[in-house]
Amino acid sequence: MINIIRVGRERLKEAYEIVNKVDQGMNVLEWFVAEPYEEFDFWMREERGLLYLAVDEDENVGAMFFVILPGLHPDNLGYDLNMEEEQLKLCAMMDTAVVLPEFRGHHLQYEMMQHAEEDLRQLGYQYLLCTVHPENVFSRSNVMKQGYKKMLTKEKYGGFLRDIWMKDII
Repeated sequence: MINIIRVGRERLKEAYEIVNKVDQGMNVLEWFVAEPYEEFDFWMREERGLLYLAVDEDENVGAMFFVILPGLHPDNLGYDLNMEEEQLKLCAMMDTAVVLPEFRGHHLQYEMMQHAEEDLRQLGYQYLLCTVHPENVFSRSNVMKQGYKKMLTKEKYGGFLRDIWMKDII
């Protein structure tokens, strides 16, 4: 049995090891752009990041999911969608989801996003935003199953083409 748990900054280094392992093992490099550790740490220190881990019964961590609560920070994907200031404050960015190969096949990206969505609903957020490479059929299928709608396609993250997806949870 694999459990999804929300954890604090004290487990960020452990989570980031998974990001590195998955990044190094990517077959299609354009599909995933790993942010530096400092980026995750910034959001956690500001108390504007939510970190989820997928943990098995032996406490092995097999996946991580990171949510950014950007507010009016320029990184907010809501700016790409021309959202008003009040809408921007209600945006959460479903930022990074990585699953180790030996943990794949358990729908962990979906499960972690569902846990985060419930937490975000309780915290009063309305708009969930994420980016997916247009050819990444796995992530695209995952967000579509969860009710996200493709809003636009544009270059992000230093020139990588991305679809921006949104879900209104109210």
